[in-house]
Amino acid sequence: MSCETETVQVLREAGHKATPQRLMILSALRHADGHLTASEIYEGVRVEYPYVDISTVYRTLAVLKELRLVSETDMGTGDASYEWVRQQRRHHHLICRSCDSVVSLDHRYLEDLGAEILAESGFKPDLEHFAIFGLCATCQEAVN
Repeated sequence: MSCETETVQVLREAGHKATPQRLMILSALRHADGHLTASEIYEGVRVEYPYVDISTVYRTLAVLKELRLVSETDMGTGDASYEWVRQQRRHHHLICRSCDSVVSLDHRYLEDLGAEILAESGFKPDLEHFAIFGLCATCQEAVN
């Protein structure tokens, strides 16, 4: 099943219409090289759909996030960033505070953490998409 077909199916099963705006917003995320802010999505989508406004982008992102088609992460820029997560392995990000490099971190690390939190406190954390800040190896060497 293609990404587009699966997306339309997920939207319809949840009682949502597969509007051109929703599909364009999701397409922008699917074809992005990385994370996009709502403003970046808006700028990209309005090239083909000039009548789309920023509120449509935010409403659509909320729906797509609820359906777990996209994830929202604070990448330290002050604006939420969004990423298409359907058909991807869940992953997280290590972000260097010095050079802003971003490296993916496999979900298994936080999966173990989530299991420990649940076992010790009875609290089941939602660990869908995390950004962990620190210093990369190169910047650590430069400091030392």
